Amino acid sequence: MKVNTAKKKGWIWFGVLVVLFAICSFFVLSQKPQEFSPYDSKSPSPNGLKAFYTYLDNELGKVRRWEQPPTLLPESQGKQVLLMVEPYFTPDSKEMASYMDFMEKGNTILLLKNNPKGFFDIRTTFVESMIPEQTINSSGTNLLGDIYSSVRLEPGEEDDILLSDQLGDVAVKRKYGDGTLIVALTPNWLTNQDILQKDHLPLVLGLIQQDGLNNKTSFLFDEYNHGDTDASSFEVYQDWFLLLLFQGMLIALFLLWKLGKRFGPILQPREETVRFSDESLRALAAWYLKGNAYQDSLASQAEYVKYLLQDKWGIPYNREWKDCSVLLHKRWKTLEDGKIDLYVYQLTQVLAKEKITKQEYLEWSTKLDILRKEVEEG
Repeated sequence: MKVNTAKKKGWIWFGVLVVLFAICSFFVLSQKPQEFSPYDSKSPSPNGLKAFYTYLDNELGKVRRWEQPPTLLPESQGKQVLLMVEPYFTPDSKEMASYMDFMEKGNTILLLKNNPKGFFDIRTTFVESMIPEQTINSSGTNLLGDIYSSVRLEPGEEDDILLSDQLGDVAVKRKYGDGTLIVALTPNWLTNQDILQKDHLPLVLGLIQQDGLNNKTSFLFDEYNHGDTDASSFEVYQDWFLLLLFQGMLIALFLLWKLGKRFGPILQPREETVRFSDESLRALAAWYLKGNAYQDSLASQAEYVKYLLQDKWGIPYNREWKDCSVLLHKRWKTLEDGKIDLYVYQLTQVLAKEKITKQEYLEWSTKLDILRKEVEEG
C-alpha cells in the first residue's frame, strides 16, 4: 500500500510540473507585435526602410546591416557605400574621424538627415517657409518630391550641388581623399511609405549612383547610429533558453522546499527598535524643555534646515544665514523678497542671543518648520 501511495504522489507531482511547464511555455513563447524604431532597415512599418533594403538586396545582392562602431568599419577591396539614414545622435570626434578615414580610403557615405548640422562640418540655414511638395532640380531635370526639412544646405567652395529646390540646396557632394560624402535633407524618401511616391526612387538612385557604382560595390546600412532600442535584456536570448531557465528555477524552488528551506522576513524583537525611535526623540525633547535649553534646540533645528537647503535647493551649508537671502529669493516662491530679507535678519538676531524665552523659541520653531516644509515640498 505504501508503494502505491508513493507512486500516486509521484504522478501527482509530475502532473503539477507538466502543468507549470505548459504555463511557462505559453507566457515565454507567446509573441507580441514587434516594435521597430523609425528608419530601421528591418522595419516593415511605414517609417521603416525594409522595402529599400530588400530592393537593393534583390538588385545587387551585396547589402548588409552595420551595427558596430565606425572604428571597426571594414577595409575590404572594392567600393563600399555606407548609408546613414537619420542618425539619432551626433558622433563624437573619434567616431567622426573613423568615418572620414573610411571615406579617404575610397568609400562613400550617403548621409540623409533632416538637419545634418554637426556632421562633417556641414553648415545649414533655416528657411522661413516649409512647403513639403517641391520641384527639385536634378542635373537640369525637374523632378517632384516631398522635403520635410526646415533647413537648406550651405555648400562649401569645393562642394558640388546635386539637388536644389526653390528654397535652396537639398543635396551636395564633397570629396574626402579617394572617397566621397553625399549629404541630403531627405531621409523620408527611403521610407516604406514614401519610396514609391512621386519621383523619390529615381532621386535616391541618382544620389547613390553619383560616385560611379560597379558590380563590386557593396552597401552597408548603418544601424549603429540608431542607438539602443526598447528591447529588454531578455530579448537577446532564444525562447527555448528562457523556457529552460524558468523550468530550472521552478525545479530549484521545489528542491529547496523539499529540503525544508523556508522563506520569509526576518522578524526583529520589538525592544531592539522601539527605544531608538520615538522614545529617543521624546526623551531628547523633554531634556531640552526641563533644562530650558531653548537656544540649543533652536540652533539644532536651524542647522537641520540648512542641511535641507543644501540637499534640496543647492544652498551651501557653510554659508551664514545672512548670506542666504539672495539665494532664497530664487527658490522661496511663496514669500516676497522683502519679507525673506526680514526673516533672515530676525533669525540671525535670534540665533546670536545667548538665551531666548520660551515664546521666542515657539515662534521661531514654527517659522523654521514652515521653511522646512517649503524646502521638502520643492
